[in-house]
Amino acid sequence: MEKQQVVIAGGGPVGLWLAAELRLNGISVTVLEERTEIDQRSKALTMHPRSIELLASRGIDQRFHDGTPRIPTGHFANLSSRLDFSLLDTPFPYTLFLPQARTEELFEEYARGLGATVRRGHRVTGFTEQADSVTVQATGPEGPYEIGGEYLVGCDGTRSTVRETAGIDFPGTPFDFLGWLGDVALDNPPPLAFNRFNEHGGVLVAPLPGNRWRLAGTSPDGGATEWPGDLTLDELRQKTLAITGDDFGMRDPSWLSRYSNTTRLATEYRRGRVLLAGDAAHQHFPTGGVGMNYGMQDAHNLGWKLAATLNGWASEGLLDTYHTERHLVGTQLEEHSRAQTLLLTTFTPQALAMRSLVAQLIATVPEFGRVLAGKISAIGIRYPGDDPAAHPLTGTRAPGLTFTGSDITLFGLLRADSYLLLDLTGGGAFADRAQERIAVHGGTLDRIPEGWDDVRAALVRPDGHVAHAWAERDDAKLGAAVDDALAAVLGH
Repeated sequence: MEKQQVVIAGGGPVGLWLAAELRLNGISVTVLEERTEIDQRSKALTMHPRSIELLASRGIDQRFHDGTPRIPTGHFANLSSRLDFSLLDTPFPYTLFLPQARTEELFEEYARGLGATVRRGHRVTGFTEQADSVTVQATGPEGPYEIGGEYLVGCDGTRSTVRETAGIDFPGTPFDFLGWLGDVALDNPPPLAFNRFNEHGGVLVAPLPGNRWRLAGTSPDGGATEWPGDLTLDELRQKTLAITGDDFGMRDPSWLSRYSNTTRLATEYRRGRVLLAGDAAHQHFPTGGVGMNYGMQDAHNLGWKLAATLNGWASEGLLDTYHTERHLVGTQLEEHSRAQTLLLTTFTPQALAMRSLVAQLIATVPEFGRVLAGKISAIGIRYPGDDPAAHPLTGTRAPGLTFTGSDITLFGLLRADSYLLLDLTGGGAFADRAQERIAVHGGTLDRIPEGWDDVRAALVRPDGHVAHAWAERDDAKLGAAVDDALAAVLGH
């Protein structure tokens, strides 16, 4: 029987990004994907600022930027006031408008280039778990077979075979509302970033490659607990006309679909040697284009922890923090998705008044808009620790720090297989702490981000979140605290 260190079920963006992260750590990995080809009907169209930061931290952001439109705003519940990403402290204050099919193509090329095995036309059908391994049952073009791994990760969507076989509960609420979307040609397209919402419904119109357009919306007649049948072009036209007074000359649909507000969250992201990521772990109404992005960040959190465990340098309990941290994020995602769903699926005068009020707050209270932009973009995610005396930066995502007299940025320093110790004392006090799993960079910041004004040293995780930050002014005490932290994260 063939053996790999990690087997991944599902070769969408989440599984492919995880495979690449594992390969950067030297872990052998096989991805089993049921589809024989990439699905050109792109569900996701948006790469959010935090996801672009992840690309930059692995040095591959340029290939995603090339020829890709940049949109400096996002939306919360399709409100008339858009979220201004320039309020975020990031070198990428925009979204990349990139069809999921292209994202998958680039991710697969990246993962394969790093040595990952990606098998299309192969489906995981089950598994059995042993004390130190997992035997995965799969089927491919030549029939059923088995492949062994030390861990199995389910990135296989909302109907995850891995989750169901593991017996992990997926509680939540079934759908009671259906939205609609269509990819069509438009003879008279509206302006870019067009959206409209009124008592007749709401619709967003966005450009696609090949002179096509995506229309996505909700209507007052969307309440349903049973599937009403496939969407038709005539139905799409009538809904769009009711909301906007125009059908924009729509014709030649390539994809017509409905989507639901089913909301579920796995009770466990890890059970033994089985882990979940992406849609296998969380399902929600597709509000704000966050699904693929949050799944990618699941994989970014998991990859280095799983690799550190397999390579023998993880601190005790490190892999368990994957569930602790990302399940909390899933809960937060569930909350703001449900809040947006309420605003997107209710058309009463009271609901329209609430939409107007929230839109006014976004437009007139920058901090309010910044917080919502942080939620949508995932820039605002913070992983809480268990030390109440820890520096407030602990658990936050480190921003794109730049250093005086250097063109190196923090994202250029991050590595998938080591922590980064930032020495901001100005004297190179920690140069001798560099070792196999600890990279050290000394210097002074040429711009002090919010919350970093008192920081003299910081330890940044491979996923770009702050493990520790110190404001200690006494050099001897600072050195001792840094040494203790390094020993802890390396399991010494």
